[in-house]
Amino acid sequence: MEVYNQLGPGLLESAYELALKCELEKRGLKVKTQVPLQMYYKEVDLGIVYRMDMIVEDSIVVELKSVEKLLPVHSKQLKTYMKLFRQNVGLLINFGEDNFADGIKRIVLDYNDLEQK
Repeated sequence: MEVYNQLGPGLLESAYELALKCELEKRGLKVKTQVPLQMYYKEVDLGIVYRMDMIVEDSIVVELKSVEKLLPVHSKQLKTYMKLFRQNVGLLINFGEDNFADGIKRIVLDYNDLEQK
């Protein structure tokens, strides 16, 4: 909320990512950004295919957006990152909303969803 209040809507995701990282670290949290995700297909290493925007305290996957409205594809993207990183809690944060509270979505996956198929 502090980042949104300071910067307002309309900037690029990268600006919000830097500011949010700064704010969370000031509050004593461990934050990694642009976290590489290794992907496998039928036990074949495909390399680093994705980069997550942010992981907080090695347990919460954060996907940042700066769009007018969140779409279902944004939630799907976060869920995919959560499964690949094997974490069951994620936050989708959209800094493009006029009302910031409308742009925050918490997603929790069942541990069964995290099992490799």
